[in-house]
Amino acid sequence: MPYKNEEQHFIKEKIKDKPVSKKQLVQKGIATIGYAILFGFVSCLVFCALKPKMESWFDPKEDQWVGIPKDTLADGENAENPQTDVEQEETDQTQAKPDHGDKKKETVYITEKKDMTLDDYQILQNELYRIGNKVNQSIVTVTGIKERVDIFDSPYESPGQASGLIIGNNKKELLILTEYQVIEDVKSIRVTFINNDTLDASLIKYDGNTGIAVLGVPVEKIAKTTMDQIETAVLGNSLNLRQGKMVVALGSPLGTNYSILTGNITSVTNTITTEDRNYTVFTTNIVANAKGNGVLINTDGEVIGLVLKSPYIQKEQNTLTAVSISELKEIIELLSNGLNVPYMGVKGSTVTDAISREYNIPKGVYIKEAVVDAPAMMAGLQTGDVIVAIGKEEVLSMEDYQRMILKLKKGDQVKITANRQNTEGYKKFTCTVEVGVLR
Repeated sequence: MPYKNEEQHFIKEKIKDKPVSKKQLVQKGIATIGYAILFGFVSCLVFCALKPKMESWFDPKEDQWVGIPKDTLADGENAENPQTDVEQEETDQTQAKPDHGDKKKETVYITEKKDMTLDDYQILQNELYRIGNKVNQSIVTVTGIKERVDIFDSPYESPGQASGLIIGNNKKELLILTEYQVIEDVKSIRVTFINNDTLDASLIKYDGNTGIAVLGVPVEKIAKTTMDQIETAVLGNSLNLRQGKMVVALGSPLGTNYSILTGNITSVTNTITTEDRNYTVFTTNIVANAKGNGVLINTDGEVIGLVLKSPYIQKEQNTLTAVSISELKEIIELLSNGLNVPYMGVKGSTVTDAISREYNIPKGVYIKEAVVDAPAMMAGLQTGDVIVAIGKEEVLSMEDYQRMILKLKKGDQVKITANRQNTEGYKKFTCTVEVGVLR
């Protein structure tokens, strides 16, 4: 007999799960796999889209520095007394070889001189053209697009062109050396490679003194077929260049890009004085256009000079002139790395020992012109002063001055020690110059 308070259960029900068929298992499996594939596909797209940005967040990389080795005079070379190739050859032939007595004397073969035939000359020209065609892989066409308005106020694009030179690759951009005047105040810049592939470029930096500029073309935009057909130019040593050397002019020395002109160096002693720097100018017997530009290469295919439309270079002559590449390398290196070229605004020359003795002028850098409104003039330097020290370093030549200036940066306050002539002779004074940038 049950207790009074005991709960009574008349019916007990147990609910069982509905059995799953094989068909349903297959359908669920297919659905799960489909969702997994979809999720993986979406994740892949998101990862690919965010990968570059995430790399820059979690693994920031510094821009690769573009270095250009500096050149020196070869042993035995004398910059003050350059020899021609013929003079050097005669000197080498007349130098006696020491006879140590313990070596067998070499047999000397005397050969008859033979005049060069037209066939020989053609072979030589063919070889020079072969070298030029090879280096043409480093030449590009730079086009600056300006937006102008005609007499009916209708806008139109006006392109200007110049040749450019591939000088480096910092893994992000292909670096192109060209002249600033063709891209000044332009709407857009385009670079056309030797295979006619054309891409947009941007200005990295330019030097207002020489007028050279470095452009950048994104490496990721350059097709592999184009990369396979182009080459980075080799900047050679032009400090040892002598009269008579065979050279090849490339770029657009006659106004048309990819021209190849051959000739010889006729002079290596001309110089131009610019603000803060002096440059050696090579003259040649190559006929050129005053509006042309490009590069000068040697028989090794190395660039030894830049053909510029610089206002400092006299263009009255009809022959090609080029600025020594060795003396431009430091400027090119700064521009390639996005750095400004320091500027003080002094046109000077070295006071040599002979000049110092003859004219009783202190040794240093004689200021031929203190450029109006330049940092040097604003600090109190003037024409006729002789700079003898920058900071704590002594200045004995224009080369010293140039080297020290390039170590400075825009905005630096630098102490200049100079001598100024008065009724009692030269008197030393100091001033502080704030380094600027020439635009």
